[in-house]
Amino acid sequence: MEYSCVGFNDLPDEILMIIFKKMNNFEVLYSLQGVNQRLNKIVQDSPFTSRWTFVKRCSDNFIDVFRYNMMFNRFCSQILPEIHDKIKWLDLESSSMNNVLCAVDYPNLYGLGLYNINEESARSLITDETLSSGIFKNQIRTLFITIDNNDDSYEGMFLWSTRIVNYILNACTSIIYLTLYESLYKNRVRLLFDDEFLPTFRSSTLLKLNIRVQCFDDCLYLLDGRFNQLHTLCVDLVHINHPEEIKNQGDLPNLKCFSLSCYLAISFYDELILPLLYRMSNLEQLGLYIATTMNTTFIDGNHLKRDIINRMSLLNQFTFYIHSFIFISNQLYCPSTENIQRTFIDFLNNNIISYVDYFPEAKQCQCHIYSYPSFTPYYDNITNNFPGGLYKYVRVISLFDEYPFEHEFFLRIQKSFPFVQELIVINYKS
Repeated sequence: MEYSCVGFNDLPDEILMIIFKKMNNFEVLYSLQGVNQRLNKIVQDSPFTSRWTFVKRCSDNFIDVFRYNMMFNRFCSQILPEIHDKIKWLDLESSSMNNVLCAVDYPNLYGLGLYNINEESARSLITDETLSSGIFKNQIRTLFITIDNNDDSYEGMFLWSTRIVNYILNACTSIIYLTLYESLYKNRVRLLFDDEFLPTFRSSTLLKLNIRVQCFDDCLYLLDGRFNQLHTLCVDLVHINHPEEIKNQGDLPNLKCFSLSCYLAISFYDELILPLLYRMSNLEQLGLYIATTMNTTFIDGNHLKRDIINRMSLLNQFTFYIHSFIFISNQLYCPSTENIQRTFIDFLNNNIISYVDYFPEAKQCQCHIYSYPSFTPYYDNITNNFPGGLYKYVRVISLFDEYPFEHEFFLRIQKSFPFVQELIVINYKS
């Protein structure tokens, strides 16, 4: 048998492109830029230069990929000047964002991801005259922010986040899409929705907002007219309590897409959730991911048709995860899984999963209903009856049953929730 040795430079461009696309863009350009003209042409192609990500996710935060000053200096002085006009998106960590943004001009930059932003780094960005009058004011259309809020005091946490938002939105006057999270997934951005603290938290250009906030009041404030062109709102809440006074009850005719998820179970589905949805008369896409207590009956397909689908004539996409539970005096009041599933027979999306669990010791009955594939970030009270499946978007799960969990059950959970970040287990029999 004859053997041949093929050198790296002997490979055709198509093979090199396949190899490079499996690598990190930073590694490709840092390692191969300047080796020869052929490699320069390949690595400066748009797949490797249009978006640059200089952060990576660790267990509970984001870190900078620039491990050494020598790497950072070479990137800013040699690599960026060669590709600056090809860059359309930058993902940057707070410790290096100023230097990268000020290193060269970015004539085609329209998107920014700013990670671990704190008040000091936000202020330094906005007070830079070149950035505030150029990139931020005229170019940035899409902005993704994670706030690194390490203030231990409750009031300080609110003020910190509020000032950061003011800095950013005051500078980005052409923004169309905004995503605002805390760096820690389980935390929420806490804002003071008062014109004294958030005078510039409004926009006539913002079309899409994706945000994690604390409570239902925050959601109502986001819909009080401060974003009068908003057509898409995705909001993730910690809890939904009944406010002392429900304000901002006007119609929302511009809203076309709305997604609501909540970390904790709610008790005011009929009083709060449905009235909010009824304000959205022109809604075309709806995502609803909640757990709720009910008085006498579960939320099933009949409820969804009567209370939501039939009330929204333009709705063409409805994805949901609803976990409802009721307290009962005996098992006769608990409908079967087959009864619940029959209520979805005439749904346009016929891929609906439902199942019922009965807990005799707790005198409680629960029902899960959800469209599949599922987009919910939360999955509550998983029992031994869990039907399986793949849930790529779930980050928090809780396991509960009055019967023991076996080893095989945990293997199923591991396969079904590959990206879970928080696990709660309640089982006194295991």
